[in-house]
Amino acid sequence: QALEDQYSPSRWSPRLDRDTIIDAHLAVTAAGTERARDSAQTLLHVPYGDGDGEKLDIYFPTDPSGTFPVLVYIHGGYWQCLSKDNSGFAAPPLVSQGVAVVAVGYDTAPKGRCCSAEAAAACVAQRPPTLPFALWPGHMDAMVLQVRRSLVFLVKRYPRTRGIYLCGHSAGAHLAAMVLSTDWTEFQVVPDIKGAVLVSGVYDLEPILHTYVNDALNMSREVAHRNSPVRRVTPAVPAACEVLVAVAQHDSPEFRRQSQEYSQALRAAGWSVSLLDLAGVDHFDVIEKLSEDSYILTQV
Repeated sequence: QALEDQYSPSRWSPRLDRDTIIDAHLAVTAAGTERARDSAQTLLHVPYGDGDGEKLDIYFPTDPSGTFPVLVYIHGGYWQCLSKDNSGFAAPPLVSQGVAVVAVGYDTAPKGRCCSAEAAAACVAQRPPTLPFALWPGHMDAMVLQVRRSLVFLVKRYPRTRGIYLCGHSAGAHLAAMVLSTDWTEFQVVPDIKGAVLVSGVYDLEPILHTYVNDALNMSREVAHRNSPVRRVTPAVPAACEVLVAVAQHDSPEFRRQSQEYSQALRAAGWSVSLLDLAGVDHFDVIEKLSEDSYILTQV
């Protein structure tokens, strides 16, 4: 029960009660994404693979001539909720400064609490029987692979960008951190990742095994360990990117511990890493505020 509490971010916000804060988060991010789509030049639902969820939304800078840096945003939702369709809210302040923003879609796990039983059954029925289980849509291995493949697609499609910057929130921070541990030789492309902003993430999946979150993910201990960034830290190369690990004041003690321990593991391996403890925000508005020009994370 203690782990259930620690890994239920909605229990820790002083702003709203746990029954309304997730609905409020969905409303804020959806409205922000709608505004971004109305105001920016976009390419929506760009396929980077054959899977239903393997699509990107691209928000181009106000002046897209020449080259531009790309911020790749990876949404949270405990690997089972949310989508790229409410992940464009951070675009307006960035595109106005000459940065392209890419919202990555991936196949989330079925049977999540955001899904109906009917939707979950349909998702399971559509799983290709010939695929290894680890590559079924919604399996943790598959989600990690999809996000890596989305970057390979971007590099090939836009080879002249001025570097890629990752930004992930919650489960998306986990996926972004897994990107940092990638052996790119099997992809035959090495993305020029210059920076990563990891916001209120989970970097060790072991505790998740013992909570309701794993009801949908169905992870074994082996899968959890294989996909835990804190266990996959690689030695930094000389040109390794800068990493900012951000955590909210009103994240749970476990989320805060995980952020601290992951940043320490990166630092021990020679990475350039900073830990930013953001006052006055919770697990949800810590990322919602990226739509504001003056917010510290937007400025960073």
